[in-house]
Amino acid sequence: MALSRFWTFILLLSIGYVLIMLGTGRQYSLGSLINGVQGEALVVAEQDSATIHGTALLQAIRSAGDDGLVRGDTLYHINKSGVVQASVGKQQADGLFATCRNTIMDLWLPLIGYLTFFCGLLNLLIDSNAMEKVARFLSPVFHRVFPELRKDHPAYGFMTLNFAANFLGLDSAATPFGLKAMESMQEDNKDKDTATNSQIMFLCLHAAGLTLLPTSIIGYRAAQGAANPADIMIPMIITSFAGTLAAMFLVAGKQRINLWNVPVMATVLGISAIVGGAMAYIGSLAGVAKFHFTDNLSNGMLLVIIGLIVAYAFYKEKFFTAKGTNMFDSFVEGAKEGWTTGLRVLPYMLAMLAALSIFRNSGLMGIVMDGLTYLMAKVGVEKGVIDAIPVALMRPFSAGGSRGFMLDAMKTYGPDSITGYLSSLFQGAAETTFYVVALYYGSVNVKNTRYTIGIMLLADLVCVIAGIVVVHFYF
Repeated sequence: MALSRFWTFILLLSIGYVLIMLGTGRQYSLGSLINGVQGEALVVAEQDSATIHGTALLQAIRSAGDDGLVRGDTLYHINKSGVVQASVGKQQADGLFATCRNTIMDLWLPLIGYLTFFCGLLNLLIDSNAMEKVARFLSPVFHRVFPELRKDHPAYGFMTLNFAANFLGLDSAATPFGLKAMESMQEDNKDKDTATNSQIMFLCLHAAGLTLLPTSIIGYRAAQGAANPADIMIPMIITSFAGTLAAMFLVAGKQRINLWNVPVMATVLGISAIVGGAMAYIGSLAGVAKFHFTDNLSNGMLLVIIGLIVAYAFYKEKFFTAKGTNMFDSFVEGAKEGWTTGLRVLPYMLAMLAALSIFRNSGLMGIVMDGLTYLMAKVGVEKGVIDAIPVALMRPFSAGGSRGFMLDAMKTYGPDSITGYLSSLFQGAAETTFYVVALYYGSVNVKNTRYTIGIMLLADLVCVIAGIVVVHFYF
């Protein structure tokens, strides 16, 4: 219900706003909202070149060539129809049509590939009875965090693989495991349209995206010329860990789950010890060595996981024979399920991203950001923090949009500035809340998300606060 209300609200508000702006003359054209492409110049005025024939302005524009004439913050150029266009600024996001196209080409098709492959692997785990053993092994901890699920529920195994992939920065591999976990929990859901407590807990734990190896963020910092691109790792681990713990305890409080027991506390302390040990070792490495180590570790672990799954399935080949199948056919059947899941989630992805496209291009997103940064400046928040806030505000809505703000912040203020560090943390230690909610709940046709979005946004806020504290302490 919350997702539906949010989607409806931003669509109607954005459309109403741009129509008012057009009627009052403050918006020149609506073409950018429908047909525009991110990064294109925004046209604010047009004039037939014949009406200014012989003027110094027209001569200067023609002399400037294809690059156009820049005067102040305005760019003048002549289009193919001979019309002089004046542009100010650039489009913040793809228009509606470009968003629909890119959602399929750049997001959905790659997702289909990941789903097909990893769902095939997951079917090997199921047919070899490995998932059952994993679930039984993890049940003492998971059953206390997800008390609605039985102690040997297969979702435990899927969730473990999902968390492990996220922990290693393998987002593409994590998504198929997470979708299978949601599907597994949905089988026990008596009210198919409403999210269960277990589904809410699982999804909220994604809000902070606990990450040990933020390889993509390190790569962006390296591309921007950071002195030590990998020095963001320890702050990233601390920030995302704080957000993950906050999400877990917030949901537990809402669902009246007692987490103060030996298995859960031992697991939290154990993960803390692993994180601490990793931080100590990574901190001892030099800049290039850090990047090399993290890149090989994350990708190496993925290969190890794939190898172990195939090896175990081969070792337990008798289970496949008993079921009248073999390893290859089992993989293919699982891959088919990945394709089916991909088809099911596409409408939810498209609907959410299209609405966010109109919201950003209408200018309302900019107004909200400007308002919040103004208020923060008034209460004394330092400029370095304020300049990074757009990344934090955009992150729940759009991964691409927040990434653009992050890169712009690093380019403008430097990757090793307070703003550069904070932008990296806000991008890496939080999740694209509304996209994730639409994707995961859409895969199981859940419409009433209950309090999922609220707690995920609170976890994002914890990550922002923790990131600010950690950056000031660490750097």
